[in-house]
Amino acid sequence: MTVAPAAEGAATPGTVRRWVLGARPRTLVAAAVPVVVGTAAGWWEGRHHQLVLHSTAALATPEGAFSVIWWRAALALVVALAIQIGTNYANDYSDGIRGTDEQRVGPLRLVASGLATPRAVRSAAFIAFGGAGVAGLALAAATTWWLVPIGAACFAAGWFYTGGPKPYGYLGLGELFVFVFFGLVATVGSAYVQFTHLALLYLLASLPVGFLSTALLEANNLRDVAGDMTANKRTLAVRLGRARASWLYVGSVVLAFVGVGLLAVERPVVLVALLAIPLAVAPCRLVLSGAEGRSLLPVLAATGRLQLVVGILVTVGIVL
Repeated sequence: MTVAPAAEGAATPGTVRRWVLGARPRTLVAAAVPVVVGTAAGWWEGRHHQLVLHSTAALATPEGAFSVIWWRAALALVVALAIQIGTNYANDYSDGIRGTDEQRVGPLRLVASGLATPRAVRSAAFIAFGGAGVAGLALAAATTWWLVPIGAACFAAGWFYTGGPKPYGYLGLGELFVFVFFGLVATVGSAYVQFTHLALLYLLASLPVGFLSTALLEANNLRDVAGDMTANKRTLAVRLGRARASWLYVGSVVLAFVGVGLLAVERPVVLVALLAIPLAVAPCRLVLSGAEGRSLLPVLAATGRLQLVVGILVTVGIVL
């Protein structure tokens, strides 16, 4: 395998910094947002349940009101972040040993750049998944053991995105899995550990989160279309072609705001999230311009900002 330079014309990052960069911190917003939104949804559902069963007067004092179980929210955040980091390292390892990252134009990859051995990166992935497993077991013990197989499915989804003999990311299924695990599973799961009942609110809250996570992945895949075609990595962007894939990105962003509208049926104040629409204009315009490769690098950062702002506003809309 040909080893690519760490960064053309740039100094080699130190030991700590290279591992931080390898964890791809810009993607962590996709892990944090569903936990925050889901926690808010679980809190509201618990409070609403108390309002139905008890008098409003009984809930007038802090002692009588349903409150966020902060240690569960913290553990859910640890699980989400650790799975995301583990997935990033796992992708780095699997793509690196396949040689897929040799033509990559995105963030630094440890194996392809030669800054870390494949074995070290694989170990880092397992350590991150292990940390997520410990936190997840604590949540399962406090709520339901059904979280264990769900967690195992999350680990499998993280590893087999680019790992194994037939990685689903190479088959064009990445967007679907991201929507399911970073939207539905992460949001609903974070809500459930707060108030251990399933509710329509949880599902609706997961829609804008999931579609923006899909857009985040598509921002990556659009940028890497040329390199992925060379490496025979058949992402959905490669299968659709550059022009049609740009509409997949735009469609994901639009559907995120449609999801906000659907959520407003349950919690009308979440319409405040529509104030974030102007943040979507620039990345959508750039994607539709036909720009390729490095010219699309700003789309990832812009999509991350959009997801963060929408997540905050949806959370505010749920709790108010």
